[in-house]
Amino acid sequence: MQQQGEEDVAGSSLGESNPLVGSAGRPGKRPRAADAAATQEQQQPAGAGPAMHLRSAQKRLLAAEAAARTDSAVGSSQQLDRTDSCGGPRGGSADAPTTAAGPPAAGPPLAPRHHAQQSRQHAQGEQSARHTAPAAEAAAAQPPAKRRRVMRTGVPAPLPAYELRRGFERPSPPEDDENGHYQFEIGENLAPRFKIMRKFGEGTFGQARGRTNGSGGAPTALALVLECWDRKRKDYVAVKIIRNIQKYRDAAMVELEALNTLAANDPSQDLHCVQLLEWFDYRGHVCMVFERLGPSLYDILRKNGYKPFPLAMAQAFARQLLQSVSFMHDLQLVHTDLKPGKPRPQPTKRRLPAAQRRAWQNILVLSQELTKDAPGNSKVGKKLPVSADIRVIDFGSAIFNSDYHSSIVSTRHYRAPEVILGLGWSFPCDLWSMGCILIELLTGDALFQTHENLEHLAMMEAVLGPIPPSMAAAAADNVRGLFRRRAHAAGGAVNKLNWPEGAESKKSVKAVKKLKKLRDYLRQHSEDAVRSHLDTIVDLLQGMLKFRAGDRITAAEALQHPFFQLQL
Repeated sequence: MQQQGEEDVAGSSLGESNPLVGSAGRPGKRPRAADAAATQEQQQPAGAGPAMHLRSAQKRLLAAEAAARTDSAVGSSQQLDRTDSCGGPRGGSADAPTTAAGPPAAGPPLAPRHHAQQSRQHAQGEQSARHTAPAAEAAAAQPPAKRRRVMRTGVPAPLPAYELRRGFERPSPPEDDENGHYQFEIGENLAPRFKIMRKFGEGTFGQARGRTNGSGGAPTALALVLECWDRKRKDYVAVKIIRNIQKYRDAAMVELEALNTLAANDPSQDLHCVQLLEWFDYRGHVCMVFERLGPSLYDILRKNGYKPFPLAMAQAFARQLLQSVSFMHDLQLVHTDLKPGKPRPQPTKRRLPAAQRRAWQNILVLSQELTKDAPGNSKVGKKLPVSADIRVIDFGSAIFNSDYHSSIVSTRHYRAPEVILGLGWSFPCDLWSMGCILIELLTGDALFQTHENLEHLAMMEAVLGPIPPSMAAAAADNVRGLFRRRAHAAGGAVNKLNWPEGAESKKSVKAVKKLKKLRDYLRQHSEDAVRSHLDTIVDLLQGMLKFRAGDRITAAEALQHPFFQLQL
């Protein structure tokens, strides 16, 4: 792909500078106008003098000039087509050397004819503009056509090789550790173009996680994220570096296709998905370059002692997230791993390492500044972002709905019941995660703080009511032991959760007992503004947190909910 990108740039330059190259970039075929001039020259009498040869040369130059202008226009059009169809980072570069086509250096006899031709073209252009102006005005008055979706764009072209060879300073040493992690030091270079400033965190991949069971442990970090200075852009960027192991490189290609599809359909980032600036392969590591963003929602919660966001800001976050999810679903993409951050650490539990804590964040705000004077702030004086604009990041777990679905997706605390029960999953699993996220924004804590399946399902029942018997009956073989047959009041027997008999410990039973029904939980853990609109908020959350995936509202339907009409 890298080689192809360089060939495109070279072919375009050659087509513009050489009149013997056709519009498709094929050398050796003379333009038709030049052929006519050559034929006319061959028909001149043998005794023709210097004046006749000069006129023949002028005719050839004029014909070659006209052909060059035509080929340049066609070649430029084709180059634009290649750029627009990609919809993302291009294989070429703005720095690629090009040779501009210009008029030939003709002598004095050619100049008057050349200027006369330019005058005729100018007059024709003005006349054409007068005729087309009314049509252009009429077209402008029409409503803009709805943008056509590009469902799958493929993987974008990487940076060309010369971008990585262009020398600035000594690059960083090439060693990786035994697990394929990129080794670096602050101040070194990631390829000559990028200077490493600091470490951001570690990303994860849904298709290549370090675990395969449903125990709910922390995901294995498979990508490193560094803040770098981009010497070409003259700006800071975030570079995601994938481990140098083939299965993780393959997973990176899936993420690149998802990012490219999102960028092709939302070039202005109106729908709040992070956009890929470019990517490259460096010493076996797939490196993705993104704009530098602000802190995650989890970072902000932590800085404020896990106090909830003001209702107006939580509403703004939720609206943008739903717009992003609706956009992804329209493109047949399931994110599968939406989360604001890691749940609040419990005092009695071992604190996670810093790198692992950072791995639980994929919703970032644009603003890098936190202030106590942010809009909607309460008298408590929380440090909040100046702007509520956000970006959804880390599409390493995103899946096209027609592609293979692994059995386990999502971070434990935001995982939908159909995933736990092995019933298959699709777009609704993102809506379940959205419901959990909204509760966390309104209360400051994750609702389901657990690490294993039985306790997780028991917590769901404590907040939302019993799991439908039909779901329990259809559960996968490896989780059927979580249920047992019990007599039903109307006769017969049904599958019910084996709780509390199957609990791992008394501590687990106590944790479930502390939870209340959804309305009571929000009333107890939220601020006054939430309690003032409790009915509306509970109605929205109940629509997102239906046990049956098919009963949940869609992201587009959620955006029409009265909660988003509240003037806060």
